[in-house]
Amino acid sequence: MNGILVIAHAPLASALRQCVLHVFPDAGGHVGALDVPPNQPPAETLAQAQQLVALQGATHTLVLTDVFGATPCNVATKLIDGVHTRLLTGVNLPMLLRAVSYRHESLDALVSRAMLGGTQGVMPVSVTAQQNQIRRSTHDQNHRDHQQ
Repeated sequence: MNGILVIAHAPLASALRQCVLHVFPDAGGHVGALDVPPNQPPAETLAQAQQLVALQGATHTLVLTDVFGATPCNVATKLIDGVHTRLLTGVNLPMLLRAVSYRHESLDALVSRAMLGGTQGVMPVSVTAQQNQIRRSTHDQNHRDHQQ
């Protein structure tokens, strides 16, 4: 089974992990979180990340970070090898939920499914008049009161 490690600016990693454990309470041993506080040296963050990967004891690990080019991502690039560990940036809750759902699959499949979860979880939502607006009767005297 694959391990999953979220490395993100504090407190995002822990918050995402808590959300996942709300849905998948049995996934605690497979999902790690590393919150990166401001001004923490990257070498210290890397050492903590290496320790978390070792504690998971998984053959393969998917590492998820929040922002490409930021400290969590830069640290993660030093952690991964492209074979046993892979990295995705732009983590969001749908991505993480999808990754946890498919953590039993191969690492390549897990990466693909996580990316799909992250992108498909972002969508526009339309507001319809019937659900969210008060409809006016046709005999409304003031036709301009919508311009407030």
